[in-house]
Amino acid sequence: MTFEAYAYFRTQGKLLAGAPGDLHQRVRLYQDLYQDSGKRNVFPLIAAHGTLWASGFFRKGALGGWLLSLAYLLEPSTRRAKLRSLAAFADTFRDINRRVCAEAYALYHYTKRYGGTPFIRGVIGNDFADILCECHLANQFDVAFTQAQREKLFTAFIAWEQETIVARAVTEAFHALDWPAVASLALRPRVNFAYFKHAFHMQFENFASQDERIRQGLRAYRWAEEVELERVEALAWPTLFAALGQRFQYALCW
Repeated sequence: MTFEAYAYFRTQGKLLAGAPGDLHQRVRLYQDLYQDSGKRNVFPLIAAHGTLWASGFFRKGALGGWLLSLAYLLEPSTRRAKLRSLAAFADTFRDINRRVCAEAYALYHYTKRYGGTPFIRGVIGNDFADILCECHLANQFDVAFTQAQREKLFTAFIAWEQETIVARAVTEAFHALDWPAVASLALRPRVNFAYFKHAFHMQFENFASQDERIRQGLRAYRWAEEVELERVEALAWPTLFAALGQRFQYALCW
């Protein structure tokens, strides 16, 4: 099957992933993808936790930006420009999140239905196509998909999405952010997913670095295996409900 079939799944993925701000809708879609794989494809599970963390991070970033903007109270036009720049920066990352989710859906369901066709191999490469098809076959015949296979699939997913979707968009977002103080903070986020042990966190030195994003993503995956995937999955839903409650309270305040 060719481009038309892939385009169909991409369109479906975009619809299901929602608008850039629909982060919690994407968490549910990621959960569905993980369940559909028989809990073999771990990329959606980690991506769900990443999306939940991002939801809170955007809220804190908006508040932090508003507080920092008080330094420009006597320069209202400058203050408005800084806040617009920050809002555009956040919107870019929400859109990246949406695009990654949509593509993860398309690749998963295309290969589930049509396998490793020459077309999809041209899109994602032989190694990625092979391990994704191994996941589908293991699920179809209800056989084991080992930890080594899960890590290989996760690595293929994160490397592909970083190379084809994330890297250029992140670079452009930082270039467009006209607020050095905020950019400096955004480059060094401290990331904590719900399943991280208290002693663990991900402290970025340079979030604009593709290599560091991949390296930290692999750390998040390996911690998930250490914690055990059943617990990682179970922790996603309370975090989602708590985030939805915070979002509702935030809306009431405004």
